[in-house]
Amino acid sequence: MPEFFKVVRIEEAQALLRSSFPLPRIEEVELGEALGRVLATDVVSRENIPSFPRSTVDGYAVKAQDTFGSSESMPGFLTYKGEILMGAEPDIVVETGECAWIPTGGMLPPGADAAVMVEYTERLGDDTVLINRPVGPGENVVRVGEDVRQGEVVCRGGHWLRPQDLGVLASLGIVRVSVFCREGVGIISSGDEILPIEEVPGPGQVRDVNSYSLKGAVLEAGGRPQLYGIIPDDAGRLREVLDKALHDNRLVLLSGGSSVGYRDLSLEILMSLPGAELLFHGIAARPGKPTMAVRVDDRLVVGLPGHPVACYMMFLLLCRPLLGAPDPVKVRAVMKSAVASQAGRDDYLRVSLRDESEGLVATPVYGKSGLIKIMAQADGYVHIPYEKQGIKAGEPVVVTLF
Repeated sequence: MPEFFKVVRIEEAQALLRSSFPLPRIEEVELGEALGRVLATDVVSRENIPSFPRSTVDGYAVKAQDTFGSSESMPGFLTYKGEILMGAEPDIVVETGECAWIPTGGMLPPGADAAVMVEYTERLGDDTVLINRPVGPGENVVRVGEDVRQGEVVCRGGHWLRPQDLGVLASLGIVRVSVFCREGVGIISSGDEILPIEEVPGPGQVRDVNSYSLKGAVLEAGGRPQLYGIIPDDAGRLREVLDKALHDNRLVLLSGGSSVGYRDLSLEILMSLPGAELLFHGIAARPGKPTMAVRVDDRLVVGLPGHPVACYMMFLLLCRPLLGAPDPVKVRAVMKSAVASQAGRDDYLRVSLRDESEGLVATPVYGKSGLIKIMAQADGYVHIPYEKQGIKAGEPVVVTLF
């Protein structure tokens, strides 16, 4: 198949997939059901949080200037005006030389601009409070809008909603949020050598690793994986299952059968489907060179390599963004040892991370693409660009975390 040798750059492959596969549809869900969902749009606050100045301590609301110079040996004397009640607007105005009891979270009364912790006060009788430590204006007080300002973007589109995010949105009175729909993704493993994981492999056989790693990766990216089993190198059977998977899903992942071996029927069968268009067959990258993609009307099939490492890496680079998943976390580190690369392809080097005296250190996790455990041993990967011929020992690198 000569198309295989017309490889594309990884950026071109990503662009072709993005243009052929719009992001998932958007739906509104109740805030209580939004955990783990990906926001489709920015969430902008319609109000200030807090909407009133409030104390962060139990103590006394004061004018800060009345406490200046106070100490244990020479305390300040303030007149007690009364108590601020929780959940109520104060009916007290604090004038010069006065104070009012205020609980944590209580609304600061007019005239007050700070709060003194109760530990640094002493009550004398019914109408006098001693202040043993000074406070500055705004001390122990959350000002209006200090937490969230009206018009502020509190969560950006593409953000993965965590429990703490739900708390922030709840504080703003946001009942429903717009999130990406969970895209259905069909997963097919192909090859005569692939066995169900409960069976014992014979000579030349391997267990079905990719179905499980891809299912987990799709779930992690916010999609809905659907497994279609292991399909042998049989054109009729593969065509039947592909038809079913494409009927059920807009995106289908086919692992194995993407190289140029005479038994690899995937591309031939895909191109026989009505409306099929080859986007690419081959990427100038390692691992994952034989990756291919075919658009079938408004649906997409991505043929991933059979080797588990290459399969998983290509999913992360090409397919994960199609599901609306947030960008992965990246950290800076230094490379422990020199790494050679070949100009003219993008290399994705698996690394493990250790926190050492000089900071995070990335150590290459070496192994051929057919070795499975190197993915479990790695914390992330380093991208060595197309035009670069390697990384020097001690060179700063960016590690994309798995």
